[in-house]
Amino acid sequence: MKVHPTSIIQGDVELADGVEIGPYCLIQGRVKIGKGTFVEGHVTLGSRHGIVEIGENNHLAPGSAIGGPPQDIGYKNEATTLRIGNNNVIREFSTINIATTKGTKVTSIGNNNYLMAYTHVGHDCEIHNNVVIANNTNLGGHTVIEDNVTIGGVCAFNQFSRIGKGSFIAGCSVVNKDILPFSKAQGNYAVCRATNKIGLARRGFSPEEVENVHRAIRIVLMGTDTIEEALARIEAKCQMSENIQYFVNFIRSSKRGIAK
Repeated sequence: MKVHPTSIIQGDVELADGVEIGPYCLIQGRVKIGKGTFVEGHVTLGSRHGIVEIGENNHLAPGSAIGGPPQDIGYKNEATTLRIGNNNVIREFSTINIATTKGTKVTSIGNNNYLMAYTHVGHDCEIHNNVVIANNTNLGGHTVIEDNVTIGGVCAFNQFSRIGKGSFIAGCSVVNKDILPFSKAQGNYAVCRATNKIGLARRGFSPEEVENVHRAIRIVLMGTDTIEEALARIEAKCQMSENIQYFVNFIRSSKRGIAK
């Protein structure tokens, strides 16, 4: 463990073996950092009232502010949580807030994610695993980003949006509804425009399964069927693989509606 002498650590802070804290950092409140995590200079971690739990082998770049209070006027200094997993990179001047008491009381980031500069992750968000978010993208509160999603720069996500796994969001998009899994979305407001075939192939989907997923996405996006009619057609015309079943369940559980 290495802590630069110019950094300030106060409160109930736990640093595991191999943690390195660079110069001019402020770590305060209830903060736990796992082994091998590197906190560069001028990083702010924690707050007076929140709880921050950071796993192993993460990299927090200069100027990032991690675990600050939620930007919610209803927050009354409750001891809510930010939980970050392992092997994440959080680049310069990114902000990630603890949760409110309006959901699970946890803002969560999984494993192997790459958040580029000036990313904002609002309160109660969930970022799962293997997600890439490019510069200047903002997630409103309670946004859910599922596994293997890639998001271009300068995007904005309305609160409570849900982004299905394996999808791609083009840069400068504004998302106000749920994005279909395995799709490519773009626009202001963003709509699903195609199947993310290249992304699926890179993740090991067979050509037959890529075509199976593509058929399901086309059924939803093309024509004048209602969502229920489209789901019935998917169940009749697509092989009901694990991916298709997940795709159907995602649509059925949507609360904001599908961006189409």
